[in-house]
Amino acid sequence: MITVNGIEQELVGSVAELVAAVTREQRGVAVAINGEVVPRGEWGTCPLADGDTVEILTAAQGG
Repeated sequence: MITVNGIEQELVGSVAELVAAVTREQRGVAVAINGEVVPRGEWGTCPLADGDTVEILTAAQGG
């Protein structure tokens, strides 16, 4: 199990797979695993481990 934005979920293969499952956004998305930001270029090769805490943030426009 991993925790994604405060909710426990089943473990998936990579950060890229997780982002695709959580949001349809292609731009303005940031990911942190256990408090460390993961560069977008590493999402496809960055594995997730049991117990990881993942935060997926999307930019919102407005004012």
